[in-house]
Amino acid sequence: MLRRQDRQREILRKLKPGEGHAIGRLAQELGVSEETVRRELRVLEARGEVVWTHGVVQLAATSGEGPHDRRMQENLAEKTRIAAAAAPFVRDGDTLFIDAGTTACYVARALAGVRRELKVITNSLVVAQILGGRDGNSLFLAGGELDYDYKAFSDHVAQAYVAQFTPHLAILTVGGVHPDHGLMDRHAREAAISRIIYDRADRVLLAADRSKFGRLGLIRTASPEEVDILVTDQPLDDAYVQPFRRATVVIAP
Repeated sequence: MLRRQDRQREILRKLKPGEGHAIGRLAQELGVSEETVRRELRVLEARGEVVWTHGVVQLAATSGEGPHDRRMQENLAEKTRIAAAAAPFVRDGDTLFIDAGTTACYVARALAGVRRELKVITNSLVVAQILGGRDGNSLFLAGGELDYDYKAFSDHVAQAYVAQFTPHLAILTVGGVHPDHGLMDRHAREAAISRIIYDRADRVLLAADRSKFGRLGLIRTASPEEVDILVTDQPLDDAYVQPFRRATVVIAP
């Protein structure tokens, strides 16, 4: 049996930057009980080496990680659940737009190795790395000036590029959802990309965890009535039922 320090090192070795690992899976891989894993995680968490939320653990952000990496670790369990619930709406061979939001990156991960021959249009460097060059997928990546905070292209060059496409399904995220002001974003260029895609996609799937509801952004991107599928992690409050009346609302289990 591994000593405690060796077991802690083995846990850290199994964790990959930006990826969550279920406690039950760690216990199985290490051949120990879940309670033993939790005991080691408490030590690692106290040392600031891991983040542990709702049965999912991942490496803590390091000082060298940028804003996108830190956002990937926020609400990790909720984003993972939403991604798993969104993936079934994608079929083999679909033409998709996937935006640069962190929840959209988790959806891309959920599709990798599961769906084939996708035509993926994106302005996200992360989505391109996840889905490009595998499973028979075709990748169409917007260019222009790279925004390092978002790991995405969203300037006028990128906007003109994505405006050429008419995807079957767009997987979009949002900075905030407000019952009076609609869907909003804090980043002007990302908001412009979203507005283009709302106009051109056959269907829009909005992936938004509960932290986005009631939050205001800088710029309005769309009306809730323009959303065809809403995938979230909690039942909607009464204030949002009417605005999303046209959408198929999916609560991630």
